[in-house]
Amino acid sequence: MAISKQSAKNNHFISPSQCFKGKRILITGTTGFVGKVVLEKLLREHPDIGGITLLIRGNSAHPDARSRFEAEILTSSIFDTLRMDDEADLPSLCAQKLHFVSGEVTQPCFGLGQDEFDSLALTLDGIINCAASVNFREELDVALEINALCLHTLASLARQAGNIPVLQVSTCYVGGFNHGDLYEQNVTPAGKPLPTTGEFFEVAGLITQLQGKIQRLKKRYQGETLKRKLIDLGIAEANRYGWNDTYTFTKWMGEQILRDELAQSALTILRPSIIESTLSGPVPGWIEGVKVADAIILAYAREKVRFFPGNPNAVIDIIPADIVANSIILGLAEQFDDAVRHMAASHRVYQCCSGSSNPVKLGEVAAFVAHAGAENYARFDRLFYRKPRRAFVTVPKAIFDGVMKGASIPLGVISRLQTWAGLKMAAKTIENIETTLNLATIFSFYTSPNYIFHNKQLVDLGRRVCDDDAAKYPVDVKMIDWKAYFEEIHLNGLNRYALKERRLYRLKVNEDISAKKRKVA
Repeated sequence: MAISKQSAKNNHFISPSQCFKGKRILITGTTGFVGKVVLEKLLREHPDIGGITLLIRGNSAHPDARSRFEAEILTSSIFDTLRMDDEADLPSLCAQKLHFVSGEVTQPCFGLGQDEFDSLALTLDGIINCAASVNFREELDVALEINALCLHTLASLARQAGNIPVLQVSTCYVGGFNHGDLYEQNVTPAGKPLPTTGEFFEVAGLITQLQGKIQRLKKRYQGETLKRKLIDLGIAEANRYGWNDTYTFTKWMGEQILRDELAQSALTILRPSIIESTLSGPVPGWIEGVKVADAIILAYAREKVRFFPGNPNAVIDIIPADIVANSIILGLAEQFDDAVRHMAASHRVYQCCSGSSNPVKLGEVAAFVAHAGAENYARFDRLFYRKPRRAFVTVPKAIFDGVMKGASIPLGVISRLQTWAGLKMAAKTIENIETTLNLATIFSFYTSPNYIFHNKQLVDLGRRVCDDDAAKYPVDVKMIDWKAYFEEIHLNGLNRYALKERRLYRLKVNEDISAKKRKVA
């Protein structure tokens, strides 16, 4: 919502439409969820943008960036609004505005030759980095490469281009094991201390130590054993320094690298919390794949999980994907605006979150999902196979651990006895317990939070958007009705966009259609 210029006469107002006019942007990570939302919004709202360069790694099916974009990105349903717009010829728009670079963010110069890398720098005015491994239990070497080390190359590109602004998509959860109110500032590790240099923590020595441990494992193990060892190493080192998982640990390191490498450049770090389906744009409920909260929702809907560790009164910080995209675009627009006004290059941190301004509790989310399943399960036919027979219950982690430990031991004995007897009565129960334990291992940290993320600086940025653009870029989540969001928008989007149609259901529909055709004939 725009505010009057009289009420904010001391503020300078930003016009994203003007800021992006003629600008040439590099975006990484557009094969991912957030990257697609950002790209679609830029194409839809900024026809005067100078150009968008997409750095995309080829794969075995689509060896170059353009072919992979056309096969895996442009075909996404997020572009349906642009596709159906009579005034927008999407292929023509892409041909005019998009440029493609086939490269790998984890390789020196993105795998390009030095001359090609230098030439790329000359074509850019700003960078949005959405590339990341969001696997919470990634092998440590992989997570280090994509979430931290590749940022040296990204920073080099920004400097080579004339210290152009960089917007880095990070995560609120770089806060790690810190408790209480977490603000939009650099994060001090909650575990083993690390040396500081000015405004950032020195991580080069830490990374060297980690790489040494990685190499020792690679000399001793191989195959699946090596993979498991690298995952375990990542979790152990993350816990040691104050993080729950390898993802958040390496994303924090990435922030420190950019603070160091771009000390004289404009840098905005945008930290989203748990990103879920869009609130409104380009359509309500758009989502790609099963995200953090959805894995638990899906397990409940399929009756594999009916209780889960978490504090029902704790705030679970959810943020819709289009609010994240709005925040990313505004963050870069602000840096462009500063450059026009000859402001000194600055470093900013914005947290895109809901916990401090419009909190929703874990118990409320569980109740919303259970209510929607009980009342409208047939509407969500890909999510709920039948009406849930039990409510979705959250319990304290200590109680959960005690119950699961007590249940798993006797069920294991029963399973062995039944296998000996040729029976399988408890197999489903054991499978459900294993599913619950696996989900709890990965996600219980996020469902028992001891922190609240604050976003005052981001909300202030949103208030400084000019009246003409303010409605296009809402970032203040106070407007969200969480019950309506979960029961009417998110579950519908999850059902429609993220889940495949059930095979048996398709067969039945096809049989019904065939029967009707025979009857007509």
